Amino acid sequence: MFVKFIRENVYASFMLTILRIFIGWQWLNAGWSKITSGKFDASGFITGAIGKVTGEHPSVQSWWADFLGDFALPNVGIFNILVPWGEFLVGLGLLLGTFTTFAVLMGVLMNFSYMFSGATSTNPQMVLIEIFILVAGFNAARIGLDHWIIPFLRKHIFRKKEQEVTMHS
Repeated sequence: MFVKFIRENVYASFMLTILRIFIGWQWLNAGWSKITSGKFDASGFITGAIGKVTGEHPSVQSWWADFLGDFALPNVGIFNILVPWGEFLVGLGLLLGTFTTFAVLMGVLMNFSYMFSGATSTNPQMVLIEIFILVAGFNAARIGLDHWIIPFLRKHIFRKKEQEVTMHS
């Protein structure tokens, strides 16, 4: 019943818009500050996360530390670009209500990556709000550019794909 409410109710779309804009601003601001400072370097964060794998109750699990040490740290240059721009673009998508479901899914992915790395901060709060937006689907973007973009894509892009599949069958 609650899921149906947040997925279909017009009044819920207003509350979801407020939450979407709030989360979008958080992401946009975080990404923009990293982009404009020109000093963002993820190597310290990654190294610190790898160091949190020790002890009786480590805040970073060994499998994640292995990923960070074997993949992320050697490729930190890529992460130095992906993290700030990813944060910025997720924020922009959420603020504008553009490709909202994809943007919030990428936000959840980044939040979990930070939490897997032992950083709590606002990440759990953001994930909780992002889950509501994700479950709400299109209703979270009803007041946003997706109101026009998604119907256009359904009509002009996805329908053509369906027709091509039908013709080849």
